[in-house]
Amino acid sequence: MTPDTLPPLILGSSSPYRRELLARLRIPFQTATPDIDETPMPGEAPEATALRLSRLKAEAIAARHPGALVIGSDQVCTLDGQQIGKPGSHDKALAQLRLMRGRSVTFHSALCLLDSRTGVAQLADVQTHATFRDLSDAELDAYLRIETPYDCAGSAKAEGLGIALLSRVESDDPTALIGLPLIALTGMLRQARYPFFGV
Repeated sequence: MTPDTLPPLILGSSSPYRRELLARLRIPFQTATPDIDETPMPGEAPEATALRLSRLKAEAIAARHPGALVIGSDQVCTLDGQQIGKPGSHDKALAQLRLMRGRSVTFHSALCLLDSRTGVAQLADVQTHATFRDLSDAELDAYLRIETPYDCAGSAKAEGLGIALLSRVESDDPTALIGLPLIALTGMLRQARYPFFGV
């Protein structure tokens, strides 16, 4: 493909953090907000939820932009196999952080690249294991008031001050914890014959 024949690349997300990550690749892209129900299905495994929602997001955008390559992503935080969602409020975020302090949690960062020209979807679940420091209630409360991460699964923004809550992070992809696994994505784009480095 040449620059003139490249399909539009669309990031199906309203997240500024995912947008900033994708911009690192220095390739042209647009953003669009998917409008889907993100409620987990009864009895659904965390990785299944993340993969299903990443695909639904991509499909929602592809329906509005035929001919595009669409990126959908979703992240689910789990502790002992149970999903920990977006807290939505200070009190719920504090309860989440109290529950996780001194313990390791798993973040499932799911990714879907949907080629709306062919209907081919590539899917991946990139897992990150994060260990939280055993911090006091006062420190956790102060963190929340500074960063207000009430829209983040697990109540911690690792791309910001939330990194100070963690003592260890293990993952095959350093960008997965922030919400868009770039190593997996670049592999998918290559599989879709999307060129890098201008060649």
